[in-house]
Amino acid sequence: MGVVLGIRYNIKGLVLALKTPKLLMLGLIRFFVVLVLSVFLSGLVLYWHSEILALIWQMPESGWMVYLWYGVSWILSLVLAVLAMVVAYLLAQIFFCVFIMDYMSRITERMVLGHEVAPVHGSLFTVFIYLIRQEIPRAVIPVIISTGLMLFGLFTPLSLVVLCLSSVAAALFLAWDNTDLVPARRMLPFKDRVAFLRQNILFHIGFGLLFLIPWVNIFFLSFAPVGATLYVIERERSS
Repeated sequence: MGVVLGIRYNIKGLVLALKTPKLLMLGLIRFFVVLVLSVFLSGLVLYWHSEILALIWQMPESGWMVYLWYGVSWILSLVLAVLAMVVAYLLAQIFFCVFIMDYMSRITERMVLGHEVAPVHGSLFTVFIYLIRQEIPRAVIPVIISTGLMLFGLFTPLSLVVLCLSSVAAALFLAWDNTDLVPARRMLPFKDRVAFLRQNILFHIGFGLLFLIPWVNIFFLSFAPVGATLYVIERERSS
């Protein structure tokens, strides 16, 4: 039931965002920021992939080695394109989208409760530093670990199993990146927020499963703070 509940809250948040002009605008801004950065960095990688490969392995002269070289060339391009998309997501997340996520969460909290509970106060710079400090442990490190597992899985006999597990792990951590917005804003200790993740693993897996669907995953990610905030607040109210 936890997995199904996670999927339902993700969709529920998307529906609410589409009905709320301010949330819709913020989600679309986040969507286009991530999309533009992803396309730009991936395009650079594909444009320079021959030069990058030449630094690793010069094109051989013999016949069958040439075919192998081309195969390795496109595999390398695919891997680098994936890494470029991950870097684009992290850059957008740390320096821009984390503000949008927090703002979307605050709007959702006000819609449900009528007010914000213990928001972060201070100058714009203070809020910026605070949000960055929260984002690094809950998003950057898990994404790097998940990506490393995916790359490691390409070179092991159990590659399919490792890739599946790493994909589920990525979905789990991406979901937590959204459900952690409210607890982090209330300055709960990090260990308590990790405990919340452990206690609701199935929900987070379900919430993050929609992030694994190609092409539409960026769209779901853009509006995920709404559904995640709804879940955290409604769970608090029912406990």
